Amino acid sequence: MVLQTAPSSLLEALRDGEVRSAISLSLYGSFWASALSFLFGTPLAYLLARREFRGRRFIESLIDLPIVIPHPVIGIALLSVMGQGSLLGELFSWVGVRIVGTKTGIVAVMAFVGAPFYINAAKNAFEMVPVRLERVARTLGASSLRTFLTVTFPLSLRSMLSGMLMCSARAISEFGAVVVVAYHPMTAPVLIYERFESFGLSYSRPVAVLLITVSIVLFVTLRLMADRRR
Repeated sequence: MVLQTAPSSLLEALRDGEVRSAISLSLYGSFWASALSFLFGTPLAYLLARREFRGRRFIESLIDLPIVIPHPVIGIALLSVMGQGSLLGELFSWVGVRIVGTKTGIVAVMAFVGAPFYINAAKNAFEMVPVRLERVARTLGASSLRTFLTVTFPLSLRSMLSGMLMCSARAISEFGAVVVVAYHPMTAPVLIYERFESFGLSYSRPVAVLLITVSIVLFVTLRLMADRRR
């Protein structure tokens, strides 16, 4: 695909403000999706790794649902839960937050489809940390939070960063759920689809190549930065 795309077409696409805006929005959404997954997924992953309780397997199954169900269905489900007329939708409207056709909706969708990759990676990382190390820290007077921050978190960091990269990659590539919740403003995958449908392969291919290039450069850079933390 890259060899079939003329450099002049890539330059033209790069100068296109709509293309730059779509790629920027995809990167923006993936960043906040990863941040939200880290913020809310880390405590959940630690709970699942360290505690046995009734309903644990059910929660683990729910976490994996976005991986196995069709993504347009995810978009419709999110609209049903957070769209106009729903309880959450009315609550969001009351505080001035709109989901449909907004960046907020795009971030929500990306976080929903990307979070399972981070949560599972973090959970596996926490399970690899010997419990005895945490117990030693606790016997030396460290609180539960201090034990997590000084023992568990550093030992799990590399796997957690890998999980965040997977979450971000999944978020950038999301199309089916995003197009249902927020066709506009367009993310890069939605723009590629729109140009393919309207103008054909020759107009959509340069945008696809640009998205692939940006994604490869970004994730290789982040992977190298993560490896330096070893």
